[in-house]
Amino acid sequence: MAGKKKEATLQASVTNQEQWEEILATKGLTVVDVYQQWCGPCRAVVSLLRKIKNELGDDLLHFATAEADSIDVLERYRGKCEPTFLFYGGGELVAVLRGANAPMLQRMIVEELAKEKLVLEQGGERKVVKDNGLTDEENKEEEELPQHLENEESVIVPASKSYTVAIIKPDAVAHGKANEIIMKIQDAGFEILAHEERTLTEAEARDFYQHKAAEACFEDLVQFMSSGPFHILVLSQVEGSAAVVPAWREFIGPADIEEAKRENPESLRAQYGTETLFNAVHGSEDSDQASRELAFFFPNFRTASVMEQDGEEEHVERTLALIRPDVARENREEILDHIHKSGFIIALQKEVMLSEEQVRQFYCQHVEEDYFPALLQTMTSGPVLALALARKGAVSHWKTILGPSDINKAKEESPDCLRAQFAVENKPINQLHGSGSREEAEREISFFFPKQQTVAVIKPDAMEEHREAILEEIRGRGFSVTRLKETVLSREMAEEFYKEHREKPFFNQLVEFMCRGPCMMLVLTKENAVEEWRAMMGPTDPNKAKEASPESLRARFAADILHNSVHGSSNEQHAEEKIRFIFGDISTDAELTSDDPISDDPQTGGSIDPEHSN
Repeated sequence: MAGKKKEATLQASVTNQEQWEEILATKGLTVVDVYQQWCGPCRAVVSLLRKIKNELGDDLLHFATAEADSIDVLERYRGKCEPTFLFYGGGELVAVLRGANAPMLQRMIVEELAKEKLVLEQGGERKVVKDNGLTDEENKEEEELPQHLENEESVIVPASKSYTVAIIKPDAVAHGKANEIIMKIQDAGFEILAHEERTLTEAEARDFYQHKAAEACFEDLVQFMSSGPFHILVLSQVEGSAAVVPAWREFIGPADIEEAKRENPESLRAQYGTETLFNAVHGSEDSDQASRELAFFFPNFRTASVMEQDGEEEHVERTLALIRPDVARENREEILDHIHKSGFIIALQKEVMLSEEQVRQFYCQHVEEDYFPALLQTMTSGPVLALALARKGAVSHWKTILGPSDINKAKEESPDCLRAQFAVENKPINQLHGSGSREEAEREISFFFPKQQTVAVIKPDAMEEHREAILEEIRGRGFSVTRLKETVLSREMAEEFYKEHREKPFFNQLVEFMCRGPCMMLVLTKENAVEEWRAMMGPTDPNKAKEASPESLRARFAADILHNSVHGSSNEQHAEEKIRFIFGDISTDAELTSDDPISDDPQTGGSIDPEHSN
């Protein structure tokens, strides 16, 4: 009961116009979570808000939830599926944040509270903003930046250049070496595309280094990186080299200072570092990590833009494509061929049987339209193929290829478009979906490809020689290691862990092998984590792995079908069961429940099957 009382006082509940006016009259900064009645407030940030409130202990900071359906002034927020946080000071809107971005939310709360206190204490002018995200998108020529970024300069990385993220750490800044290091960076031929001085909160440092959460030094690293100001730089090379990431890592030298002094005495770490933790500088490990780090520090960055002949910029981005059930059954491969020939990369792919409630949730802005019943019937008539497509200008390019949403109009005006080609007779609904904007695309992709958790095991045969290499590749592929445990399994635990194979002839041999020595159990988190990890492992039989997926972990590290280095869950339900068995309950943020996707777990066989999880 005490916990519920604390949560109730943390966020005031606003459900009518009178309460709304009262909350805006509150002195100080009020952060309002605007929500729809059908989905409720954003529960994912409640613990963060409580932490911020406890840490700041400021009576001028207030939190509230507001139900858009019952408050007239919030009418334009109705039907919006994305979490929205409105910041009010003195009854005026001073900032807006969309999405449950915890580090950004924390940063904005601290910054806006400081601004509001200055207004109250010194009588300064309060900067009032408009929520540009609510303007008529159909009449917008360009997509607006989020409100809290509209006065920040965009970081634009040209298509001809690769980039990496560099950090001059707090130890080097504290010793007055930042400018000296920057001069050496420029002298070495690196081009500085962006440069800012920042200070991380402990929460931000923990989020930035989450890929190192499993390492022994993680807590020390978090404390160090939040201990003082540092310099963040986005680097390319003057000559536009495609290898800027390895070039920068070579220039800074090994993370271990003694190794750096021995192997690369001219490197930055050898010259300015004092020990492994206080090693002066940071560099992205690979291009994927560089992209994530750039997005973390510069959320308004724009990657790899090229100027089209008509003068408009086209950006590398993702869009959601849906192939609806009727054509997914008959024309799937033909449509996929069109997608590949149009220059798209299929970044994520999933076949899903949607429930009526999920269709209503996904198409929440269309439920009152006359065509919605037909759309609902179509979307629930069979499996839908969902694709996250990536290329420059993906959203607009996919919309162009699709053609008009009205089938008759598509046939008349653009007979070669996909919607005209794959129209189904006597069906008024077009058979392909595309996102309407970049913002909408990311929201829709998150709906079909939410963050997923899967179990990974580094088996006893790989622990001694390949553990570090496997962990490094896991981090490099964008997985977050949210739980980790090194253990020697008892026979009882191994039998329970592999219980689905109990009746198979190899069961005893498998159990004995897994009890032979220490193994490492991990919970990995990523979009489409189950399939991504299975693809990374490769087939169970290393001989087949070498033929079908030579870069997979099993192709490179496995000795035979039993000693095959790694294990992964075969589907999301299996992953949830194993996570509970190993670690107890771990909450996930998946939007599609475990029984929503069509299971891709094949029928069990009588031998060790590469499609199973051993």
